[in-house]
Amino acid sequence: MTTALAARWHALTAQLLPDAQRREAELQRLAAAYEAPERHYHSLAHIENLLARVAAFARQDAAVVDLAIWFHDAVYEALRHDNEARSADWALAFLAETTLEPARRERVVDLIRRTQDHTQPQPPHDADLLLFLDADLSILGAPEAAYWDYARQVRREYQQVPELLYRPGRRQVLARLLDAPVLFHTPALRDELDGPARRNLAAELAAWERGGLPG
Repeated sequence: MTTALAARWHALTAQLLPDAQRREAELQRLAAAYEAPERHYHSLAHIENLLARVAAFARQDAAVVDLAIWFHDAVYEALRHDNEARSADWALAFLAETTLEPARRERVVDLIRRTQDHTQPQPPHDADLLLFLDADLSILGAPEAAYWDYARQVRREYQQVPELLYRPGRRQVLARLLDAPVLFHTPALRDELDGPARRNLAAELAAWERGGLPG
């Protein structure tokens, strides 16, 4: 973990939890989860990238958005389908120790749970939620080389799944994203990322239809 990322955690949580030792313990617990050997994409680098991405935008409740970012992939087991719910439960257990108001705790939990399926309709005027979800998907609109790195990292997270099973599942995910009428809701991010994201998704889908990822 970088010194800058640790400093961001303490700046975010210091007013919510004065106990510096407890804050550091939670940070180390999160770091251990995100730096586990089976993590290749859903790592601390992902958290750092999302925090940087949302920092460029005004938010109604920046602390809630940042807390959701820190916890949204705290639990990530490739073969389970309840990672978002378990990550939300982790966040709620920690936030119960803080002075964050109950309604804002529940808001953090709601943001995390909504990452389960980015193709679902979302409240159109909830700018903080939409920014959070857009940031989480922003890798899709990355430059081509970075996108292929991401695709290979995700494949490594599912390395226990044989290619025969991974390929149709991944193709289904890619097709669902491509079919979504809206990938990015925040206007500036839509302008920046929608076109590149759709090109990247189509290229990966075509690669799987040919037999596998390049390189």
